[in-house]
Amino acid sequence: MSGKVLAVVGGGVVGLAVARHAARRGLQVVVLERNAAIGLECSSRNSEVIHAGIYYPKNSFKATLCVRGKHMLYDFCRDFHVPHQRCGKLVVATSSNQVDTLRQIQAKAQANGVHDIEIMSKAQVARLEPDVHSEGGLLSPSTGIVDSHAFMLALQGDAEAHGASFAFHCSVDSGDWNASSNEFLLRYQMADDGATLHELPCDFVVNCAGLGAPFVANSFPYPIQFAVPTPSMFAKGNYFRLSNTVKPFRHLIYPVPESGGLGVHATLDMAGHVRFGPDVDWTGEMQYTVNASKEQEFASRIAAYWPAMAHHDLVPDYCGIRPKLGGPHDADLDFMLADASHHGMPGLVHCCGIESPGLTSSLAIADEVLARLGLTNTL
Repeated sequence: MSGKVLAVVGGGVVGLAVARHAARRGLQVVVLERNAAIGLECSSRNSEVIHAGIYYPKNSFKATLCVRGKHMLYDFCRDFHVPHQRCGKLVVATSSNQVDTLRQIQAKAQANGVHDIEIMSKAQVARLEPDVHSEGGLLSPSTGIVDSHAFMLALQGDAEAHGASFAFHCSVDSGDWNASSNEFLLRYQMADDGATLHELPCDFVVNCAGLGAPFVANSFPYPIQFAVPTPSMFAKGNYFRLSNTVKPFRHLIYPVPESGGLGVHATLDMAGHVRFGPDVDWTGEMQYTVNASKEQEFASRIAAYWPAMAHHDLVPDYCGIRPKLGGPHDADLDFMLADASHHGMPGLVHCCGIESPGLTSSLAIADEVLARLGLTNTL
């Protein structure tokens, strides 16, 4: 098996996790990344939260892979000295009619195997977070934060230590499959030589291209009918931060979830500084400029759970785009892990729609992908 070549399209956190797992199993791994470095898109433009797995439908990929991935991620961070903190999260009801929603989230969490969730009264929330307004809350002690860049660097380093290669400025144009030889051919362009198409023969392909994953998936000539939805609208998420260095919270503070996301929540970085976001800002273009006009809307939504917001100013921080497969009027979709049972090409897996909790789930996704390729024990 050591002579087999596995190509990973995309050098974000999921692609890095797949590359590391495959390299550790003795495959020759090549990662093709269109940017100049790892993790410059979805993987570096998120809340850096280690999710517990409390929101997602039972038996969904988001539920099972998040719960499994959470434990794997904490272990990885410990073993590879990645900065992280198990700070816990409070989901707060800001009105009495939201308290039932907290109980629904608790029931969903327990169905997913997350049993450390605790319903808290208004007084209990106030003891934990005196500056937070609530009518009650839900404490998730296993939620945490991670330095996502340090995590990705550790994945890259361990992959390279086991022989993986990284090719940057390489944008995959299309793929093909020879059924008789069971070999793939990836066609890609390099940033420094115009429109010239290069070819990479390989035995396995894992598409982890994030926002570009549907386009890569739809470039293969499948023997059966198969296509991945390509979005025409993008779920942008804006983040703001406080203009000063106030550190008002010890936990992550979340409102009850909203359509398309988890609401404008307060997250902490490793230094304890707070940032707010993301919102759900549907747009027709893929660009990374914070919508500064959202400041007053953010301030109003934050003030619902942190009244002291009225005494502080917000400044734009950064934004990201969720790689959703649906649009603004669609229900939230599960992760798509499409293998030969879906498209008829053995040795090919597409990882599409890997939005939150993709960072938390990344190591578990990598295990699932290699299992679908029959590569669970290749050394």
